[in-house]
Amino acid sequence: MALPVRQQVTYWGIACAVFVLALWFLGEIMLPFVLGGAIAYFLDPVADRLETLGFSRVAATVVITLTMLVVTVILTLAVLPMLIEQTLTLVEMAPQFAADLLTFVKTHFPQLLQDGSVVQRSLQGLGEAVRDHGGQLLQGFLSSAMSVINVLALLVIVPVVAFYLLLDWDDMVAVIDNLLPRDYAPTIRLLASEIDHTLAAFIRGMGSVCIMLGAYYAIALILVGLQFGLVVGFVAGALTFIPYVGALIGGALAIGLGLFQFWGDWVSLGLVGAIFVLGQVIEGNVLTPKLVGNSVGLHPVWLIFALSVFGALFGFVGMLVAVPLAAAIGVLARFFITQYTGSKLYSGHAGKRPD
Repeated sequence: MALPVRQQVTYWGIACAVFVLALWFLGEIMLPFVLGGAIAYFLDPVADRLETLGFSRVAATVVITLTMLVVTVILTLAVLPMLIEQTLTLVEMAPQFAADLLTFVKTHFPQLLQDGSVVQRSLQGLGEAVRDHGGQLLQGFLSSAMSVINVLALLVIVPVVAFYLLLDWDDMVAVIDNLLPRDYAPTIRLLASEIDHTLAAFIRGMGSVCIMLGAYYAIALILVGLQFGLVVGFVAGALTFIPYVGALIGGALAIGLGLFQFWGDWVSLGLVGAIFVLGQVIEGNVLTPKLVGNSVGLHPVWLIFALSVFGALFGFVGMLVAVPLAAAIGVLARFFITQYTGSKLYSGHAGKRPD
């Protein structure tokens, strides 16, 4: 005889609580495994595609792993040193930018500034604050990141975890399916399929969009001659997963830096603005519809809220899993809303829905 529903809810509630507590105590230890799982999930369709071409699962996994390692090494050696150098230079030059901005405002809009005014003191202190505290924050971030993502995790644990998860992905899915409670297996499979569709559309799609747009912004800005084009492209690409935020922040940063570097050269400034306009046109009309589609259903505010909550609860690991968890919660919420609107709790004793 099947267990009563209330008893089943109790058991599954305890299991979920234990799982969350385990994640809480494990904390940053889970980071290499979360990264490895995310990489395996991202690359699983590629492995499936290679299998359809005649590769065995082992051969497909080996080919993908070697390719990713080669690409990662090349990008790390070619791009990372330049990115760090430009970021540090930008932090060091912030006082000069603030001084130039103060001079520009004094020359063209003297009525906005008076000696000893709040605006003047703010502009004068802006550069020094960014230089002093920006360097400390950058150093603190790097030291904190290296304490979590140590060299061993980056170079050994993450690739190994990703390799084995990718190799056994289909078998793991089958094992989990066999462990589902039989009464609810069809419903769980349906929800899991919808969650997978949502995650695939968002994570794989937006991941590809971020990489493409980041590369486009960086290369285009470097060709225009913007001094910190690589940093701006990296920031704009990384923030593209939040609609419009990447373009707004990246565009504002690029135009702000361009004003200092290209003042009077309106052609170059216009090219900087045109790069971001064209990027938004490409993203909105080509990349996002093709790679993401319209089935994700995640509101930008919900994403920001999820990043804040899970980041506060689980730190850096929480921020990594915030988006997929938000997508999964969105699917579950829509399912329960559908169940609720079809229940007597919603329709009442009359059993009729209000007009």
